[in-house]
Amino acid sequence: MQVLQMQMEVRADPAEVGRARRWARSRLAGSGIGADEPLAETLILLISELVTNAVVHTGCPAVLRMLFPGAGAAVGAAAGSRIDTVRVEVADISARPPRRRCAEGDDTGGRGLELVDGLADRWGWHREGAGKRIWCEVDRGAPLWSGTFEPQHAATNRA
Repeated sequence: MQVLQMQMEVRADPAEVGRARRWARSRLAGSGIGADEPLAETLILLISELVTNAVVHTGCPAVLRMLFPGAGAAVGAAAGSRIDTVRVEVADISARPPRRRCAEGDDTGGRGLELVDGLADRWGWHREGAGKRIWCEVDRGAPLWSGTFEPQHAATNRA
């Protein structure tokens, strides 16, 4: 199976998160994943979280990779070609492992890995050289949200 891999280097600067999102959007579009697909926005959110964790919590540069298994023929191919799974990886040179935090109601951080866990079909990390690689995968055919909206059970925040 062919794998299309794209990567960008990310400097240790929080402003790089926005650049990573813009880069990823353009690469997703080029791989046949439409900007209007829920998958695209889910992937952008996952990329944003993983890159943020890398640059903010480690203070180190990182490498963002997107892998499209089975996509070798999909880029520029005829209609009907389809990428079924997208893998996102962020590698950095910090030996500090990722750590889930329990955010309290007003905390401005601490929800990133919980968000990754909720949105990705699979995720994990492993040591790589002196650093680590954190990855997640999203299956294109899987429902991104399996709940239903029931207005009678919705909460309204009124101050």
